[in-house]
Amino acid sequence: MEKKPFSIFAIVGLTMATTISLSLLTACDDDDDDEITTSSTSINAYGNSEAVGEAVDLGLSVKWADVNVGAALPADYGAYFAWGETEPKDSYYSDNSVTYEDSSIEDFSGDATYDAATANWGGTWRMPTEEECEELKDDCTWTWTTQKNSDGNTVYGYKVEGTNGNTIFLPAAGYCYNSLSLYYGGEIGYYWSSTPNTSRSDYAYTLDIDSSDYGKDSNLRYDGRSVRPVSE
Repeated sequence: MEKKPFSIFAIVGLTMATTISLSLLTACDDDDDDEITTSSTSINAYGNSEAVGEAVDLGLSVKWADVNVGAALPADYGAYFAWGETEPKDSYYSDNSVTYEDSSIEDFSGDATYDAATANWGGTWRMPTEEECEELKDDCTWTWTTQKNSDGNTVYGYKVEGTNGNTIFLPAAGYCYNSLSLYYGGEIGYYWSSTPNTSRSDYAYTLDIDSSDYGKDSNLRYDGRSVRPVSE
């Protein structure tokens, strides 16, 4: 489901409530919706402050966060991480990936060494497993819609309604590839799971979304993609 970059979308300003004085790429753009749910606090570029998102009970085996790591509102894109890395970077290549083609790495959900959710938010927050992404896909109702981001801009993504009627919003945040470039922001989104593709040591499983489809896929580990945490 991954698109290969033919054109580069300009990186939009960082969309976090805190002031960020960093040269690293963190967040690119944000999104927008009829109902805006704010998280309890906002977080900095690395997420390593006391501020985290809110846990939303969708009637599943785990609760899903209302925002991406690095985002202040559900429609904000947030920060981008290579798989198995816990900080955003200013470039995303195979040669600066710490997990690319490392077949020894197993599912690391909850391990702060590799898990961007655990490392940045702490507590019981962690990246979802492949199985938990499948559960979200199979047991919830998905509607392509819009929300407003922190800048007041309208952003596309999916409203995901759980079995109990509660909802989260997953923005189509695109992905980061090469140096300081955001591809397909507003058109497509990739959310890392903590589960490696055991048949390909350069890939890991993702939850992918676009206007016509959503579901599990497997993508290159070194690209910068979104992280939406889960909690028990």
